[in-house]
Amino acid sequence: MDRRSDYLYDLPEELIAQTPADRRDGSRLLLLGRNDNSIHHHQFRDFPRFLNPGDLLVLNDTRVIPARIFGQKESGGQVEVLLLEPIHDSEWMVLAKPAKRLHVGAEILFPDGCRARVLAEGEEGRRRLRFEPADGFREWLESHGSMPLPPYIHRPAEAGDRERYQTVYAHHEGAVAAPTAGLHFTPEILQRIEASGVTIARLTLHVGIGTFRPVTVEELTRHRMDYERYTVSEEAATAINRARESGGRCIAVGTTSVRTLESVADDTGRVVAGSGATNLFIRPPYRFKVVDGLLTNFHLPGSTLLMLVSALAGRESILNAYSEAVRERYRFFSYGDAMLIV
Repeated sequence: MDRRSDYLYDLPEELIAQTPADRRDGSRLLLLGRNDNSIHHHQFRDFPRFLNPGDLLVLNDTRVIPARIFGQKESGGQVEVLLLEPIHDSEWMVLAKPAKRLHVGAEILFPDGCRARVLAEGEEGRRRLRFEPADGFREWLESHGSMPLPPYIHRPAEAGDRERYQTVYAHHEGAVAAPTAGLHFTPEILQRIEASGVTIARLTLHVGIGTFRPVTVEELTRHRMDYERYTVSEEAATAINRARESGGRCIAVGTTSVRTLESVADDTGRVVAGSGATNLFIRPPYRFKVVDGLLTNFHLPGSTLLMLVSALAGRESILNAYSEAVRERYRFFSYGDAMLIV
């Protein structure tokens, strides 16, 4: 199970969701039992039924920035820029396309007087840019940037994506991709969960472009994950540890929450507050220290995210559930339906 080909499955193109469901909680929910591999079909609005009093639900409250912007080289020709990570307010690491002629010193012109100079070149189209004028760049980005929809959504971002490609509890800016398992929640569902005696804890992991980076090697030991920045507050760590000590299950919302929790836990499973960056690659036969269950969307064939869920529920069980989801015409990927593994 340490080969990419072990995690491939057939997916009809038409099952890749291009738009969100009419309602956030209108998605379908496939329930997969970790112990007996049972499969049941529900609607996402049923989700609170599968939590018990004393359980803990962990959300990733990162906020997606409108990270995709379009400009022109001084010599002509359009350039697409995806902001990856701020160095400070006016300097960013970006992914530029096409990047071939964007050498150090080159300038990119953007609408309304914004411009950027290339400070350094990196691999795979990465560039370090300084934006001018530095004052007000964040406000300019809010006006001119578009939501960075993933490449398998074959349409430009629209105005409605500003709301729907963002969780209702998004708070800390910094992600260039949404923690998509959280897109199904509404304020009403969160209220029902808390009213039922379930604790909700929030942490932050800023989802990076690596979430879309395909595994290009057959031997998984050769794959390297990109680093992503996280913060776990003292309040969140205390809530997580208290719930687990009391016998409650830790249910993570999204693979980003899983990777953060497993990165900050010590060998006994106790979560330690702090900030940092993680490139943890979870795949079978990983032994989980904190996470007991997972709410997640359906993931790309051969992806590190599919490997993570296989570590939790077993590869054969996951691939069987995915085959069932295809037969039942579930919607896949970021704007698609959900799976709950408990």
